[in-house]
Amino acid sequence: MFHPVIHYTLVHILQQNRPQAFAQIFGNREYPELGGIVRFFTVPYGGILVEAEVYGLPDARNGGRDAFFGFHIHENGDCSDSFQNTGDHYNPSGAGHPFHAGDMPPLMSNGGYAWTAFYDDRITISEILKKSVVIHRMPDDFTSQPSGDAGEKIGCGVIHSVRF
Repeated sequence: MFHPVIHYTLVHILQQNRPQAFAQIFGNREYPELGGIVRFFTVPYGGILVEAEVYGLPDARNGGRDAFFGFHIHENGDCSDSFQNTGDHYNPSGAGHPFHAGDMPPLMSNGGYAWTAFYDDRITISEILKKSVVIHRMPDDFTSQPSGDAGEKIGCGVIHSVRF
């Protein structure tokens, strides 16, 4: 159900363009052109607003297709070793998949470009700092345990605080 107060609050937050945290996304060796930024904004009534802009996703021009891609917060802020050090999905409550705090909606690519924004009341900025945002090659199936069978990690960025 549309709620105008919430809608205008979230639009206003994006228009101010003052995130409290961000992750600069980089591609792996197979997708070096993949990049982007994920911004995290505090919402006055709790939770966060997440905005992501990603480019260079696999598409018909580079051996893939326009598709959905898994998009998660992982427990470790370490994108080294082809992103293998990111650990599992961020899941402080030990919930089953797809109810991990780090489970986010998939990215939808058009011509290798994706933009999304969504509200999430399961996490706060302070608890995700120094964790990582990971983009997976396949979409999350929201069923398979423990992490949705989203496949290879093709993009990664560490979440950092923004200081004004």
